[in-house]
Amino acid sequence: MNLSLDQRQLCDIQGRLFVNALKEGYAPSSFIPVFMNSSSAAHLDDDYDRLQWAGEEYILEELTDENVIRKGPAGHFTEEAMFWIGYLYRYWHYYAKELSKDIYKQADEKVMETSYDGFHTLDPEMAVDRLKEINELNRSL
Repeated sequence: MNLSLDQRQLCDIQGRLFVNALKEGYAPSSFIPVFMNSSSAAHLDDDYDRLQWAGEEYILEELTDENVIRKGPAGHFTEEAMFWIGYLYRYWHYYAKELSKDIYKQADEKVMETSYDGFHTLDPEMAVDRLKEINELNRSL
């Protein structure tokens, strides 16, 4: 799939948003579910919304103004992993035409954290396909 320049930029913005949340001390176990189920993520899912071009700092500010996000330890989440998770979630939205809240139901922060080492070097489409396969396997158990 060839993303447009705008879509690639939004993937990058969301990746940097996740890194900024980590740098601000927000626990990924709190930040990721809050973000993926937020109105901010829903605005990014829209075809066009002003929030898409507000930048990652503004989006984080909007998100934390509207939601309670715990600060805490990062655990095994590195800046590189957080960027990949944020980027891939947005890519997934464009690739599979799914909403952020539905993507999160298939691959929460625990799944993304454990998948990072094996999947971060894959083509994004392949990573999404594998994450969807894992979700299907888990649902059939």
